[in-house]
Amino acid sequence: MSKPSPADDTSLPLSGIKVIEFAGLAPGPMAGMILADFGAEVIRVDKTSHTSSDTPPPPDVLARGKRSIAVDTKTKSGHAVVRRLVERADVLIDPFRPGVMERLGLGPEVFLNESTGTNKRLVYARLVGFPRPHKDMAGHDLNYLALSGVLSMFPGADKPEFPLNILADFAGGGVMCAMGTLLALFERNKSGRGQVVDTNMMSGVRYLSSFPLLLSGLPLPHFGTRRGTGLLDGGAPFYSIYMCADGRWMSVACLEPQFFKVFLKRFLDALPTGFALEDGWQPAYSGQHDTDAWPLLRRFMERGFAKQPRDYWAKVFDGSDACAVPVLTPGEAAALAATSSSSRSMEFTPRAHPTLERTPAGVALSDPMSSMLSRGAHTDEILKELDLSEDAREALRREGALGDQPTVAKL
Repeated sequence: MSKPSPADDTSLPLSGIKVIEFAGLAPGPMAGMILADFGAEVIRVDKTSHTSSDTPPPPDVLARGKRSIAVDTKTKSGHAVVRRLVERADVLIDPFRPGVMERLGLGPEVFLNESTGTNKRLVYARLVGFPRPHKDMAGHDLNYLALSGVLSMFPGADKPEFPLNILADFAGGGVMCAMGTLLALFERNKSGRGQVVDTNMMSGVRYLSSFPLLLSGLPLPHFGTRRGTGLLDGGAPFYSIYMCADGRWMSVACLEPQFFKVFLKRFLDALPTGFALEDGWQPAYSGQHDTDAWPLLRRFMERGFAKQPRDYWAKVFDGSDACAVPVLTPGEAAALAATSSSSRSMEFTPRAHPTLERTPAGVALSDPMSSMLSRGAHTDEILKELDLSEDAREALRREGALGDQPTVAKL
């Protein structure tokens, strides 16, 4: 018996929406997980074991609320099963490079063609890395950031530093794909027709970065004429990260004068009496935007934070408008998230967001392993839902369409 999934809750906003997600790397599964978290029934189509690559991909930890069928689409009967699934679906998520689905005989024209399409209400969500002229090139998050123009603006001493693979893969890719899918579903309510949703991660991250990209072309102080000299790109010492005595960090982001005043008062009060730089220099409230003094202010703050451990500084600024909070580890952040949860249990797996007041997504899972899904865990179950008889299912196995026997779900 399968674990309960959000799709079992008919009160959720996407209840009744059927999604076919072709297994891929992180951005596609992220889009599928968002839809599943809010009630969609998501089936992940996996390769069978004997068609998988020699180098196994990283585990899909974005599979909560989904089911899996493992089928070889290159066999005639396996192709027919997948096509049948898609013909009954509302959404298809294609995570492959351009042309792969067409070569499999499962491209948009098969389902959406005005005269011959077999599911004209289908929202066909395609997720790739680059637009033209790079659309056929391989790439990853860092490459998409590089061509978006955004990476060149990131802070870093000698070169821009990137924030893991969050921005392009997940924000510009997975989240944008989910948003496009929802927009197409909303439009379908008016037209009765599906459509292709094209998402590429480079364009997605550019759209998300409209604020910095547009501001960078204006004579404003937010982003300097040179990287790392503006208010928001690492130039301002009052918008930065500082190491404490125990090697952990504090974040400081007191941009506005009233917040800088609160920060500076608490910071100075917590330092030893008379603490100053070698020449006696100390910061003043009025000097916040004196860029000539920023190197001095940064040195003062670095030395000040280094006097005490992180948790000491966290208590100094707690409950204030200083805009200074500790940099938490994943485990610490999970414990903090639990304090705002009704269950009060550790939430290592992030909770679905945003929170809908009447129809919120289900509770978060407490264990990353709970978000993983064994390949083919629900193959037989899904085949039965397609009204395939035992003889038909056995014929699929004989042809090799199901590879090895379906993997048993870990309950």
